[in-house]
Amino acid sequence: MGKALIIGVTGQDGAYLSHHLLSLGYEVIGTSRDAQMSNLQRLEKLGISSEIEIISIAPNDFRSVLKGVSTVKPSEIYNLSGQTSVGLSFDQPIESMESIATSNLNFLEVIRFLGGDIKYFNAGSSECFGNISSDPVTEESPFRPQSPYAVAKSAAYWQVHAYRKAYGLKVCTGILSNHESPLRPSRFVTQKIIEGVKSIKNKSKEFLELGNIDIYRDWGWAPDYVKAMHLMLNSEQSKDYLIASGVTRSLREFVNESFCIAGIDVQKHLIINDRFKRPLDLSYSALDPNKIKNELSWSSNLSIKEIVKKMYEDSLF
Repeated sequence: MGKALIIGVTGQDGAYLSHHLLSLGYEVIGTSRDAQMSNLQRLEKLGISSEIEIISIAPNDFRSVLKGVSTVKPSEIYNLSGQTSVGLSFDQPIESMESIATSNLNFLEVIRFLGGDIKYFNAGSSECFGNISSDPVTEESPFRPQSPYAVAKSAAYWQVHAYRKAYGLKVCTGILSNHESPLRPSRFVTQKIIEGVKSIKNKSKEFLELGNIDIYRDWGWAPDYVKAMHLMLNSEQSKDYLIASGVTRSLREFVNESFCIAGIDVQKHLIINDRFKRPLDLSYSALDPNKIKNELSWSSNLSIKEIVKKMYEDSLF
């Protein structure tokens, strides 16, 4: 099929995308800032660590990106790297911009410099839309970012848009909603909930402490979402798409489902602590994925109950 370079291969999406591309016959090369110190835990869990070559690339260093891409000569690049935590971006806003927007720009410039034949996927975020009313947003809706993370993702989106229009590059952005799996790091609230409930179940912990749980998001299943990335990059026209389930549910519902599966009374073991609340948090997000459904025949339909069950039971697919 081709040779894919995955930036951020050791993360949740990088691991699942690697698995999917390998199943299609791709040669997969992954990157890490230091290949010798890479945490291959997720790749090992999927049983594919021995099938992927890991090389060192620092995405925020143009010379490192140029050297890495020139050496690998990939047909496709998937940029899934950069800061991934909205909460952390308030504490590290400069790192957020550099690891997301600056790194994205480096890859676009390298592709332009090398001739523009490489197809490039940029991982965007539905956080860019900010607070959303009851009407779901589409690809044409304006961005109103409310965190350093969302500001950086918005900048990266427009960089891709500009390079595609100005230079005719085969580049696109997938505007991703929240997507979960057992490979989520524990710093993400969904995995924190699952791990916390399990700890209460085995009596190693008495309470689960969370911040604002009255927020609403479109929760999806990560193994489905990486398939959308590949479809986007291999469609006839380079376009940006919303990658979402189209169903909005509250974090409170995610919490309740987690406790229900474990057979634990949520009222006795949940503590709401203001210490975990962000300076700004989006209260509601609703997304319309009809464009990718109609044009690329992609959809993700797992319910929040099914997602919670898979995460609790550590079901990888």
